[in-house]
Amino acid sequence: MRFLAVAATLAACLAAGHIAQPTKAEAMLSQGEKHAPASKTVRRGDDSCGFAHDNECDEPGIGTGACASGRDFSDCRFLRDGEKDACASARDGTCDEPRFGTGACVQGSDRSDCGAIAWMRNRDDSCLTAFNNACEEPGRGQGCAARTDRGDCFGRARALTLNDHFFGHDDRDRVNAQEAPWRFIGSFTNSADEGCTATLIGADIIVTAAHCIHGDRGIDARGRFQPAAGGASSRAIAYLIDPGFNYETFMSDDAIDGRDWALLRLERPLGARLGFARVRDLIGAGAETARAADLYQAGYGWDTGAVLAAHVGCHVAELRGNDVFTHQCDTTRGDSGSAFLVRDGADYAVIGVDSSFLANPDGPIFYVAVGAGAFLPSLAAFAARRTGTIIDWAPGAH
Repeated sequence: MRFLAVAATLAACLAAGHIAQPTKAEAMLSQGEKHAPASKTVRRGDDSCGFAHDNECDEPGIGTGACASGRDFSDCRFLRDGEKDACASARDGTCDEPRFGTGACVQGSDRSDCGAIAWMRNRDDSCLTAFNNACEEPGRGQGCAARTDRGDCFGRARALTLNDHFFGHDDRDRVNAQEAPWRFIGSFTNSADEGCTATLIGADIIVTAAHCIHGDRGIDARGRFQPAAGGASSRAIAYLIDPGFNYETFMSDDAIDGRDWALLRLERPLGARLGFARVRDLIGAGAETARAADLYQAGYGWDTGAVLAAHVGCHVAELRGNDVFTHQCDTTRGDSGSAFLVRDGADYAVIGVDSSFLANPDGPIFYVAVGAGAFLPSLAAFAARRTGTIIDWAPGAH
């Protein structure tokens, strides 16, 4: 079973972060909630909020607060009236609630599977001072809004069954985006307002994941890159992906995992100001060399808001062939397309990009990445403008 690490960026969200939406594959896990007995009356309510029917409660107090009280009835009813195993996927051994689960069930409707980690519901690390080892939520400190300083207030230990990043512990930290290699990294937001992470590998070239621009409606590479270091952003004007990448195939199995990469040319040469990373085929050097390298990874996970969070010193786990490797870096939805970098003398080099994660019933989830060897042969020609597809920015263009 595949779970994509991409998250939708919802501009109307009250929190300054990414709200994870169930992927197509995840949505297929659930056939909907069990029908109430015919002899009982089903209480109905107001679902007029724009975030209604996304399985996540968005009312104040019990949910995210993105909706007015009483306007996200269907998503909040189990949290309001009592949690139960009402989802069709309940008691299957996998938590299917949004955010810390697959997202296939309404919050509060997968009680048995989610009970051990239910305390994490609607908590994140989106506070600007998260990961500073000081709890700053109301009642225990000051400086953070309620439920936005999770790691500092409740610790970094995480269940191995969590359908998210973490291998038992959250090792991410905030980093100085003005320093290398973090200033090479930024967010790429496409025309559907979905966010991925991308990295400068040339003055006007960024690399990210192909599924960030190729979805179930085809290719739409219109989007903007905003560097973590701040300053000017730039829209993408051309793209190149592996001609063998197909979104539906990618979603259904792992046969083309090594093709989930995309090169994008920017309208502005932001790398002339910020610098950029080199590209190195570390995976091609073999398993021993790849596993020994200390990796630098940073991205915009759904739970860390608009500030870059990084895992330094994580490692390649195994090589799976065809430029695919698994890793032990703490990535999650929103980190899709984020680069794995290594020190390369005085510089840094991209050795791969984050792609997806796969279910592993017998242990921690497998986190899958594409090695740089998949796109390095295409980089020079694309950077020289000899290859690539021009992006049509006309209204309604795809």
